[in-house]
Amino acid sequence: MAAGLTYLIDPLGQIQKANDAKRKSDLEQLQRTLETYYNDNGKYPDTTGSTVSPYYRLYPSSVSYDWDSTWTAYNTKLPKDPSSTRNYVYYSTGQSYWIYASLQRSSDPQACSGGAACSSLNGMGFPSATSCGQTCNYGVSSPNTSP
Repeated sequence: MAAGLTYLIDPLGQIQKANDAKRKSDLEQLQRTLETYYNDNGKYPDTTGSTVSPYYRLYPSSVSYDWDSTWTAYNTKLPKDPSSTRNYVYYSTGQSYWIYASLQRSSDPQACSGGAACSSLNGMGFPSATSCGQTCNYGVSSPNTSP
């Protein structure tokens, strides 16, 4: 009863909360897949040698071969943000990686810096803190670094 009442009182907030939960789940799944890839290949898919950008935006049309041919054995389709105006971004040196998303609820306790852009974005070649379509305020990373 209380959950139904909350949904009726703040339906937009509940939709945003569900979207943010999907974002976190997508990044956690991608994180697990990247760790399996690393265990098998001794490196993460590297973005630093890209001629297009030092990071990858994971657009809805992104498929595994956008990263490298060995990636297809691990993940045939990359996850997409539930919002058409937002996307996930990935950066990797081969030995470390960072994946960012833009949470709709900046008050989320897992958001970086109280909902502001994650500080680890600095110096990674991201053109702005809004490379996710909105502020990149949530991230996951390889175990040897932090988002």
